[in-house]
Amino acid sequence: MGDFQLIDHTADVGISATGRNLEEAFASVAEGMFSIIVELEDVAEDECHEVQVNAPDIESLLVAWLNELLYLFDAEGIVFKRFQVSDLTERSLKALCWGEQANSKRHRFKAGVKSATYHMLRVESNGIAKVQVILDI
Repeated sequence: MGDFQLIDHTADVGISATGRNLEEAFASVAEGMFSIIVELEDVAEDECHEVQVNAPDIESLLVAWLNELLYLFDAEGIVFKRFQVSDLTERSLKALCWGEQANSKRHRFKAGVKSATYHMLRVESNGIAKVQVILDI
């Protein structure tokens, strides 16, 4: 499994995530984003959602992936904890995402994330895959 690290950034929050491949790095950055929103230890893996995203290039795909997850959180009230990205190409991905309905009595919410941005965006896959994104909070 990959790993993620939060990055200090003025008025925003950044995440740098790594993995053995881009699938793991994309999964790790999503986990990192939800760790900013909610205490992950409070989230059960009761529901599994399939997410499909398309974009013109791999960098835009990373932003679209995270923004689609934020949409599901905002519109459907789902908090996610675990991600399995598959069928990743330069322009599309499919993923399984596990989580549950948000519940203010059970979940400790930390910060609101508005969107993933293109500022300081990086997607690299030289040996170890690494992605970096700044989130607007």
